[in-house]
Amino acid sequence: MDETTLKTSADTNAVSLGMGEDWALPAAEDGLGVVLEAWKAATLRLEKTHEALRAEVSRLTNELEHKNRQLAQKDRLADLGRMAAHIAHELRNSLVPVSLYVSLLRRHLEGDEQGLEILANIESAQRAAESTVADLLQFTAEREPRWEWISVSALLHAVRSSLLPQANAQGVQMILQLSGDFMVRADGDMLRRAVFNLALNALDAMPRGGHFTLRGVGSDEEWRIVAEDDGPGLDDEALCRACEPFYTTKKAGTGLGLAIVSRVVALHGGDVEVANRPNGGARFTLVFPRQGFGLSPEENARPGSP
Repeated sequence: MDETTLKTSADTNAVSLGMGEDWALPAAEDGLGVVLEAWKAATLRLEKTHEALRAEVSRLTNELEHKNRQLAQKDRLADLGRMAAHIAHELRNSLVPVSLYVSLLRRHLEGDEQGLEILANIESAQRAAESTVADLLQFTAEREPRWEWISVSALLHAVRSSLLPQANAQGVQMILQLSGDFMVRADGDMLRRAVFNLALNALDAMPRGGHFTLRGVGSDEEWRIVAEDDGPGLDDEALCRACEPFYTTKKAGTGLGLAIVSRVVALHGGDVEVANRPNGGARFTLVFPRQGFGLSPEENARPGSP
């Protein structure tokens, strides 16, 4: 093999090893040490490339697994929704006469303290059943968002006001943090219910007092509602399953509160992020796209559209 052929072959191998087209085969007088240094540099470049590729494959694999879990959860939600809707309607129909008979029985038990006490327990159980039915119907409601312009500040203030008596009774301080007031295109009733459920969940986690913070943050591309508490936080299983239907860590919970939150956010094209705070407690972040979501093409083209 002549010198020209040898140099061409070396150049080709150098490029394939990631050493660049400007790499040159060391002359014989440069010595073996120079050749070894060049080989070592090529090996280091290959190792770095390999690590970068491995990291990218790992990232893509994790992202694919996350998407697959989301898809499987959507399929489960659809099946559970159909089943839950049927059960909720049957239960609601059965509870109507129960309410009537309890009302009639109360009239017959006037003056009977023991009987009235037992009846009060029956009414409490009835209200719990009606609450469960209401959650089921809310979870399975097949309606699209009714788009309107709403003030995020007004929405968060309304949720805080409705729960302030309960928070005060528990010794929980409710804090609002707003980066100014901004308008968004959304379904006000749905969002109010979602944030209300987050707040209730936080209050349940702090029966002996604490701090609950609601934040509204807006930017050109997205807007967020962040709910934080300083309760015990979530274990690994709860972090993964918090928004699954019928999953609950409460003794008397239906497991639908956070599932409703997730469904409302999904209908708005957003996502729910669940995490523990570094200093203790849980953080739920509702992330919504802002640019043009929920608008017709004509509205989206209008100046000043979100």
